[in-house]
Amino acid sequence: MNRFMIAGTKSGCGKTTITCAILAAMKARGLDTCAFKAGPDYIDPGFHRRALGTPSHNLDIFFCTSDTVRRLLSEYSGRYTVIEGVMGYYDGGDTSAHHTAEISETNSVIVIDCQGMSDSIGAVMSGYLNYRKPSNIAGFIFNRLPATLVDMVKKLCKDMGTEFFGAFPRSNISFDSRHLGLVQAQETESLQAKLNKLAEIAEQNLYIDKLLTLTGGKFDRCLFENIHPSHDITIAVAMDDAFSFIYPENLDILRNLGCRIVTFSPLADPSVPEADGLILSGGYPELHLEKLAGNSSMLASVRQFYESGKPVIAECGGFMYLTHSISSESGRLFPMVGALPGDCIKGDRLRNFGYVTLEPAYDSLLFRKGQTVPAHEFHYWQCSQSGDAFNAVKRDGRCWVTGYASPTIYAGFPHLYFWADPEIPKRFVQKCASIKC
Repeated sequence: MNRFMIAGTKSGCGKTTITCAILAAMKARGLDTCAFKAGPDYIDPGFHRRALGTPSHNLDIFFCTSDTVRRLLSEYSGRYTVIEGVMGYYDGGDTSAHHTAEISETNSVIVIDCQGMSDSIGAVMSGYLNYRKPSNIAGFIFNRLPATLVDMVKKLCKDMGTEFFGAFPRSNISFDSRHLGLVQAQETESLQAKLNKLAEIAEQNLYIDKLLTLTGGKFDRCLFENIHPSHDITIAVAMDDAFSFIYPENLDILRNLGCRIVTFSPLADPSVPEADGLILSGGYPELHLEKLAGNSSMLASVRQFYESGKPVIAECGGFMYLTHSISSESGRLFPMVGALPGDCIKGDRLRNFGYVTLEPAYDSLLFRKGQTVPAHEFHYWQCSQSGDAFNAVKRDGRCWVTGYASPTIYAGFPHLYFWADPEIPKRFVQKCASIKC
């Protein structure tokens, strides 16, 4: 399998821009390409999807076993596969991009931001090549490297026995950021023009042909072996500029369980479509409060769906939407669905950021008491009544209670990844079927 990872020395070194440039160049060549993002990020895969016009997926070794990660990779890979790393290459220990490369037998290319450096570039290269063995590093891309230093870094690569994959020049092309990361692809002005220009820069400055020769391990494709259609169920999924954080792999499991997925917009549509279950995904509801609060027919429809006893999953932004109100950055409260208590207001920093393990206090729609569920939190807004259905435990030992759960609902800030435990989506579909009957 022709596959490589674009990783970086740190967050902000340019790996997303360079990954998108390479993907856009591969698309322009007409290659059968698939993208992945290491870790739980929703936004970067959105850029991959726009660059490619095809899905991008997540590889997360906190959510999944090594075997499941390898099978996800095989299930979704194209003829050529590009994985974007997370944070710095070695950051995160057993959830790092390096560990992802190691268990997936993938060659990595490290992006170094060379601004303000010259000979010190060699020290960075040596450190990354030798910090862990095996490093899985095939070579380097040098971002924002002055043309006068190209010969120097080529010699450094030769002397260290590694590959030079090109030098990406300074560029005025950039992607805007906001409080949870990059502005979403669908909101980025002139995105296609930017991607086309990045493809040109990549072709002119990166060794694309050499990248395409990198290979990775080949694994069994039997991801859906034990996932069989068992019910004729329709699931309504919120999907618009306010609600877009949902893993496509989650939806694929539901489809393989026999579900039909219908999407709708809480911003623009008058009501929830006819369905047996509802998923309110995460996103940026705080940026669209006037439109959400002004769509009174949708608010009433969502509340009616909740009160009907049909199953509901509401993660992060979707959970906030179900509460009494959400505040703007200025502090103005906008009324929401009101199915759950509490007001959501902006905090001064990310709350409970990162991976957590959920310990259910009792049996409910998705969970059983005694099991543990890996999840992820990433939010600034906080709720005055966040629920107490779970004990959430960080890997450093910190813990708190959070979330709502009943026989018909899961709602809370933690995001779920269904491949962490395929019994979770099966329970959701089974409940939808029992209510339908």
